[in-house]
Amino acid sequence: AFVQGIVGRGGTILFVGTKRQAQSIVIEAAERCGMPHVTGRWLGGTMTNFVEIKKVLRRLKDLKAQRESGALKKYTKFEQLEFTREIAELEAKVGGIQNLEKRPEALFVVDTRHEKTAVHEARAIATPIIAMCDTNTKPEGIAYVIPSNDDAVKSIRLIAGLVAEAVLEGKKDYEKAEAGKLSELKSKQTADLPEASVFPSVAPSPLIKEPLTVAPTVVEPETIS
Repeated sequence: AFVQGIVGRGGTILFVGTKRQAQSIVIEAAERCGMPHVTGRWLGGTMTNFVEIKKVLRRLKDLKAQRESGALKKYTKFEQLEFTREIAELEAKVGGIQNLEKRPEALFVVDTRHEKTAVHEARAIATPIIAMCDTNTKPEGIAYVIPSNDDAVKSIRLIAGLVAEAVLEGKKDYEKAEAGKLSELKSKQTADLPEASVFPSVAPSPLIKEPLTVAPTVVEPETIS
């Protein structure tokens, strides 16, 4: 309900799972519901210094756009190779969050011990965390604890899948709310329109005068004598 509520209000959930057995599962779950994800090394400042992170994201987008448009072909082969390497490096670092426009409203974390930097940053700015917590972890500062085996692939797949389903439900709620707002706005605009008669009366123009009536001239036929 918490995840569904956040997404239903237009919020974002960041999926975090950098441990080997969680990476592919987290990517699959996050992409299925259209949410950002971090499955490589956590980039310091992702939560606490998002302004700088946005610069990195903008750089990646610009390079990819130039590559797709062919703008990079004007450079030498060596320079093009350097750009290709930079794009690959940025993709590995921030590819999962490249469409993130603002700081996420909450984090879903697979293993709080393994993702201690992400947890620390989220707690520092009071961002709620939903996390899988094993018996060897202390769920301090975790808003929503999910007791589970965070090392088992089946467990990770199950929980990540459930979070993804909650996100999808939240998106449906958001779309319904937006559609309702649009319908209400249209109804209000229609109600504010002045009532008009079906056959509006038009006052005659003062420039239009009454038509002149001309009496017909009767011509008598000539008589032949």
